[in-house]
Amino acid sequence: MRYLHTMVRVTDLERSLDFYCNKLGLVEVRRYDSEKGRFTLVFLAAPGDEERAMVELTYNWDPEVYGIGRAFGHLAYEVDDIYALCEKLMKSGVTINRPPRDGRMAFVRSPDNISIELLQKGDALPQSEPWASMPNTGEW
Repeated sequence: MRYLHTMVRVTDLERSLDFYCNKLGLVEVRRYDSEKGRFTLVFLAAPGDEERAMVELTYNWDPEVYGIGRAFGHLAYEVDDIYALCEKLMKSGVTINRPPRDGRMAFVRSPDNISIELLQKGDALPQSEPWASMPNTGEW
């Protein structure tokens, strides 16, 4: 058995690709459009990790409203510098729901409200402002 991917439904494919690729830094691995099924699948991965742990964005061409159940927790990514990525995300308009106060862990949400956990690679970074005193925002 081998893990293949996690699928999340998205309501606006371009907005989601902007978040996952331009802001978070994932890369598009492949795309599949189904005229008959009226959907698009886009597979994303972390740079250098294109063969494993992919996220499949499913965009249904006919509008739907999706609820997020609490049974689905979050997607998680290890990052080289959690402070630098959180700063980049904030500058691009992404809310840091759980700031990396401990230099180790942060949470953000995708445009479709999918929770994304960011974990510092290796040891936690030394505590630093503005992160150390930044409060939580919303749910994560």
